[in-house]
Amino acid sequence: MHAPRVIEANQLSKRFFLQQSGSRTLKSAVLGLFRPIRRREFWALRDVCFSVQKGETLGIIGANGSGKSTLLSLLAGTLTPTRGFVRVEGRISSLLELGAGFHPELTGRENVYLWGSIMGLSRATMNERFDRIVEFAELREYIDQPVKFYSSGMYVRLGFAVAVEVDPDVMLVDEVLAVGDLAFQKKCMERMAEFRKRDKTMLIVSHDMRTIQAISHRILFLDGGQVKGEGDPGEMVDRYEHHMLQRRAEALRREWGTREAVIEQVEIGTPEGSLRSNFHWDEPIAARIRYRAHHPVPQPVLAFSIADPSGHVVHSSQTAGKDFGLDPLEGEGTVRLLLPGLPLAEGDYLLSFALHRADRPVPLHALDRAFPIRLEGPRATRFEGVFVPTRWERIA
Repeated sequence: MHAPRVIEANQLSKRFFLQQSGSRTLKSAVLGLFRPIRRREFWALRDVCFSVQKGETLGIIGANGSGKSTLLSLLAGTLTPTRGFVRVEGRISSLLELGAGFHPELTGRENVYLWGSIMGLSRATMNERFDRIVEFAELREYIDQPVKFYSSGMYVRLGFAVAVEVDPDVMLVDEVLAVGDLAFQKKCMERMAEFRKRDKTMLIVSHDMRTIQAISHRILFLDGGQVKGEGDPGEMVDRYEHHMLQRRAEALRREWGTREAVIEQVEIGTPEGSLRSNFHWDEPIAARIRYRAHHPVPQPVLAFSIADPSGHVVHSSQTAGKDFGLDPLEGEGTVRLLLPGLPLAEGDYLLSFALHRADRPVPLHALDRAFPIRLEGPRATRFEGVFVPTRWERIA
């Protein structure tokens, strides 16, 4: 038997109008009173559909500007949808942005009771929970100070402590937890684990992929205000990371050459033929390079290089030499590059391929920093540059 749905969104969309800005003179401001205001339409969310069952934790991921915070605000009721609808059953507690829900002129104590009253809790109930809130937030010395003097970390500690102690049915958490220190983040994770055990529902936004993958039952992947995927946390994180790698590569990608012959397609994956962009450092990688020569090309050379995210080349090689040389090119063909592994530091890398003639400096076709991959290093250690396996022995 399935758990009841406590959150349901159907065709949920939110539109904003962005007014064109810029430097204005007094004359232009006066004339503007008699002209229509030019505003640009911006859809922060468009046709988003999903549901969440009772006791489920849904992670929401996406790049900045993808609509994550707008979605949480619609669920919390602080924004209204332009079209579509959203339904949330039960008491909602939200931690959406730094200082949200706090009055800066009131003390921490006064804000705790104010938040409780907004959530419909009596003063007697808040009296019972007050000490637990202050203890969790670690703000005993500052609880009677106006919150306008609080640091960002103090804001987050008090906000999270109150959000949990008001005992909501649904809890919405935005990226604000990243503001706290590591010790407090650990406390929050432990409290959220307790929250889940009590069959509560959570929606959490985070850029920390390992954390959100570990605590979520499912993940919703947003991009440009639209749903790009929903489902298994591991699969969605992989899809998001591949998407971000592609976006970064597009910004650095360069292409040039005489185009007497062209590289039509490059496929990165495993030697068995599966296309992938994430690899372990010692895992074999294969690249299939398909080319087309519009005219016969003598002395062809296919070059390959690896660069770090800043564009610094860490490895390069080419087909010229005794090990492997290309016959004169004519028409279409495919070459496969095999790498037994890349013993490099964990991180993102950009692959480049170029086709040229051995007797000419100008490439026929170059795809520079066009193909992103991500490497995972050994879990037991962190290293920089090239990884060299080592072993220590006691001899005396």
